[in-house]
Amino acid sequence: MGSLKDELLKAIWHAFTALDQDHSGKVSKSQLKVLSHNLCTVLKVPHDPVALEEHFRDDDEGPVSNQGYMPYLNRFILEKVQDNFDKIEFNRMCWTLCVKKNLTKNPLLITEEDAFKVWVIFNFLSEDKYPLIIVSEEIEYLLKKLTEAMGGGWQQEQFEHYKINFDDSKNGLSAWELIELIGNGQFSKGMDRQTVSMAINEVFSELILDVLKQGYMMKKGHRRKNWTERWFVLKPNIISYYVSEDLKDKKGDILLDENCCVESLPDKDGKKCLFLVKCFDKTFEISASDKKKKQEWIQAIHSTIHLLKLGSPPPHKEARQRRKELRKKQLAEQEELERQMKELQVANESKQQELEAVRKKLEEAASRAAEEEKKRLQTQVELQARFSTELEREKLIRQQMEEQVAQKSSELEQYLQRVRELEDMYLKLQEALEDERQARQDEETVRKLQARLLEEESSKRAELEKWHLEQQQAIQTTEAEKQELENQRVLKEQALQEAMEQLEQLELERKQALEQYELKRSWRWQLIRPRAGRTK
Repeated sequence: MGSLKDELLKAIWHAFTALDQDHSGKVSKSQLKVLSHNLCTVLKVPHDPVALEEHFRDDDEGPVSNQGYMPYLNRFILEKVQDNFDKIEFNRMCWTLCVKKNLTKNPLLITEEDAFKVWVIFNFLSEDKYPLIIVSEEIEYLLKKLTEAMGGGWQQEQFEHYKINFDDSKNGLSAWELIELIGNGQFSKGMDRQTVSMAINEVFSELILDVLKQGYMMKKGHRRKNWTERWFVLKPNIISYYVSEDLKDKKGDILLDENCCVESLPDKDGKKCLFLVKCFDKTFEISASDKKKKQEWIQAIHSTIHLLKLGSPPPHKEARQRRKELRKKQLAEQEELERQMKELQVANESKQQELEAVRKKLEEAASRAAEEEKKRLQTQVELQARFSTELEREKLIRQQMEEQVAQKSSELEQYLQRVRELEDMYLKLQEALEDERQARQDEETVRKLQARLLEEESSKRAELEKWHLEQQQAIQTTEAEKQELENQRVLKEQALQEAMEQLEQLELERKQALEQYELKRSWRWQLIRPRAGRTK
């Protein structure tokens, strides 16, 4: 029932959309009542005018949206539908409502009847979402079947070129765009109108009417045992035979079930290519035109019986379901791949940011180390220069003292004093070096302290962001409360306005009553005065 309901909804959606003249998503109630009555008629559902009136009874006589119409449509029509109605008649009713509004005015190579069949095929192959479209894979499937039915060769390169331009613009074609695509002859060049029409009818018979195979064969009668040519039509659970291929004069049916079988027979009675269809109560002898046709019919009937045993749908419906499931699976895989790519991209960006931060820290550390090394080398060079200078001076002094030792022994004490001063200076230089090492250690301690402070600052920043989010939530809550108070104030103002209007109405009525009272009083006074005159 779910599949049948989905198929019916597609055609009804076209009809509802066509009734929506101003594209507002709504249709007048009178039009919906007419549509509901027509649907009940073609779907052979009991029409309940009372329920219809009750559903649409409202003070507001305005239009109804698609969402507002769906509860009635589901409850009173679709849930009561049985598989005993004429699907072609139902589709033609919906087609009649939407064709004039949507069918292109450009001249097409197909008739309106062919356009109707393409429209029904579109509803069969379109995706189960609205607005209805047919995706490129289903378009290719349909065009291939039409090309095969016309006896032409499929031009894949031409379709790929069309598909490139098609995919750049949108995800699919509407029913009317598909009709225009087939009707403009782009994929049926060199074919006349009759050939295209026959191809559309053949594909329509297979996909919509579930015709698995059809053709002329000879059938042996059950009573007179004579052989008569008949047009046979094989469907999923029945073989019908007619006088001719126009299907106007039906002669009988061969009901198929899982207990039926088909067997090949040897030639006899001057008839060739014989085969037998055995059913529960009857046996049918049939003669094909040649061995190839015989084998094709035997295989087709055997496959049909096998599907009945398995309880499987017709091959084209099963293939359509597989294509839809495959597209759904591919879409899910594509979405999963996109999600993984986004996660990888986010992780990569995060890792890049981390690496950039580490690189900057390393560059800063290297810059500080180079600056410290430069200062250390500069200090060492200065100390070495000063030490060399002092050594040169010491050598000079020693030389002078050695030259003057004989003459100025008194200067020896001065020389010894100078040596002690130099030793003190050397000690001071050592102390300066020790102070520099201590300063380096202090700087390392400060750098560790700064790193700890940065970590604490990051933690505090996270807490501040948390507090900020809580404040934002509180603000949103306050805004919601403020909106609620504003709504209450508006309601109270409306009530006050209504009360004022009632008060004004009462005041007006009081004035009118007072005027009537004064008028009556004046009239009575006029009546009393003549009487008083007569009394006097």
